[in-house]
Amino acid sequence: MKHNEPRGEHIKRIRERYQGGDKLKKTMILSEFCLTWSLDRKYASKLLNGTRGGAKKKAGRKARYDERLVRHLTVLWDSMERINPKRMKAAIPLWLPFYRDPEFDPNLKSQLLKMSATTIERFLNRGRKVIKGLSLTRRSKFFRYKIPLTYTNDKIVNAGHVAADTVAHCGDDISGSFAWSLTVTDRLTGWTENRASPSKRAKDVKIAMNSIEHELPFKFKSIQTDCGTEFLNYAMMKYFHNRTWPVVMSRSRPYQKNDNAHVEQKNFTHVRECFGYERIHDLSLVSLINEIYRDYWNPLHNFFLPQMQLASKERFGSRIRKKYDFPKTPFARLKLAPNVSEEEKAALDIRMKSLNPFELKRGLEKKLDLFFRLLKAGKNGKIAA
Repeated sequence: MKHNEPRGEHIKRIRERYQGGDKLKKTMILSEFCLTWSLDRKYASKLLNGTRGGAKKKAGRKARYDERLVRHLTVLWDSMERINPKRMKAAIPLWLPFYRDPEFDPNLKSQLLKMSATTIERFLNRGRKVIKGLSLTRRSKFFRYKIPLTYTNDKIVNAGHVAADTVAHCGDDISGSFAWSLTVTDRLTGWTENRASPSKRAKDVKIAMNSIEHELPFKFKSIQTDCGTEFLNYAMMKYFHNRTWPVVMSRSRPYQKNDNAHVEQKNFTHVRECFGYERIHDLSLVSLINEIYRDYWNPLHNFFLPQMQLASKERFGSRIRKKYDFPKTPFARLKLAPNVSEEEKAALDIRMKSLNPFELKRGLEKKLDLFFRLLKAGKNGKIAA
């Protein structure tokens, strides 16, 4: 070895002699090289054989999915109202026919359809303030004795057994006038409709309920509500009872939200996620809210966003193990309902084919942008253009 010779130069000088020598000669050269540079024999042999110093191979198996899918998945997830990966896995086949991106080639589409929910979650993690609302439910004492409690263990097999609740758009101030949202959801299929009203007086709630009933693709069979005065009153009793086929009314126990869980969970996913916890005191915006619900928000959820339903629940000591069914859209569940006629199913198919989820999403964003600009202008005392 030359004085102060770099190791790289030393390796180049003796490599040819090392590789061309026999076993005994290689052993001598390797021993001298290890002693000179204080190296491990295995590592030194790799240096002399030229198998070290190149591009390091990535450990583990070869990546199965293209990294470009992170961007496409993020776009889809945001368009799907940021639903969980299991629901997203079921929704992707419904959305992909409408997804237009010049960089989304058939190979990426094939990979995306093969992805599991866990992989989708992992990809989304590469690329989530809840304010508690005020409870404005006033119990009606007299009508508690006229409308029975709900039997929560009854199995639902037909569409039309609905649950209803109201949400106050009051912000953090319950004084004065503000808008309300009525939510009605089918307990079998999850089909949900919303309508806004200027108050929760029986007259206004009745108008909103009538609008929802005419929009639903099935007839009411029963309705389950809480003990609020907006439902337990003479006007609503007459509305549901004075018909050829009366609708059975039932109520949940006071302060027991789980009795009406089907609709309580929709109060967040179908109302708060759209309009948040803002105070909507300008009642002229009620018609715009209803347009958003009717033409954009509800069709998006009912036709293109799958839901999971509880299949079974078992208790093991202090733990409860829940199992959920495969995510399906309310539209898909409704088509399996035995009491929905073939004519109604055919009409639903025609409506489904006329919808595009990305167009619904774009229209929704435009209307919400207009809504919040008008709301802000009203708060600032300005006249919106």
